[in-house]
Amino acid sequence: MRRSEVIREIARCDGLIVANIGFPSRELYMLQDNSRNFYMLGSMGLASSIGLGLACSQKRRVYVIDGDGSVLMNLGSLATIARYAPSNYCLIIADNKVYGSTGNQPTATAGKTDLMKIAQGAGNPAVRRVKNIAALRRTMQLFSKTSLIVIAETDTKTTEVPIIPHTPVDIKARFMREVTCRSKTTDNR
Repeated sequence: MRRSEVIREIARCDGLIVANIGFPSRELYMLQDNSRNFYMLGSMGLASSIGLGLACSQKRRVYVIDGDGSVLMNLGSLATIARYAPSNYCLIIADNKVYGSTGNQPTATAGKTDLMKIAQGAGNPAVRRVKNIAALRRTMQLFSKTSLIVIAETDTKTTEVPIIPHTPVDIKARFMREVTCRSKTTDNR
């Protein structure tokens, strides 16, 4: 399964999306650029934490598209996710076993490191591994009762994608408007 296929499935979901640096952000931008997407253009390893803070601060569903290399840089986030476990938080880790945005150097998941076991060991209530799109779709149906972590095994192939033309300031500003406007609408119902 390709990471771009995983991202396409997540882009169809209703909610906010935080995308990891490099190719995941660029692929999401190419598939569906809009104000509900927060593209990480720096800060490797922090997408899961940013998404968690966002999920804890409002009611909309939050999907985080992360990579194995980034999650390995911030393993403490898995324990923090377990502690708070907001039911509107879903972390999707595209595990291609390489640092894909920098030249496909192997990550620790190419060896003995198992992110599913680490996430479960940290106490997360729902952690699933998927190897194809059908399994991803079935697993995403769980995301209504509890926080969810999905380890999506992907190949190392990347899609030819453009550089995101938005500046970090523009990305932040339009995302903040989206969150603020929608939360006011939701609170007034």
